[in-house]
Amino acid sequence: MNKTDLINNISSKSGLTKKDVESVLNGFLGEITDALAKGDKVQLIGFGTFETRKRSSRTGRNPQTGKTIEIPASNVPAFKAGNKLKEAVK
Repeated sequence: MNKTDLINNISSKSGLTKKDVESVLNGFLGEITDALAKGDKVQLIGFGTFETRKRSSRTGRNPQTGKTIEIPASNVPAFKAGNKLKEAVK
């Protein structure tokens, strides 16, 4: 399912227009992105938690040249599913 499919499904189930659903979805995703950029955690009880995790620096290899390179430390987004979501997927 892609974003368009999601918007169409939510629109048909909620009775809202596709434009309204898209606006809410974009706002929702924007707020999660902003919170993660600030280092905050977004917890949706039963669904899951969006957070950032620290990835330490490591040594890598350039696949074209085979030369060793140093990959710097970074923060990466992560999602941990909640219990209700895990149960629904089983």
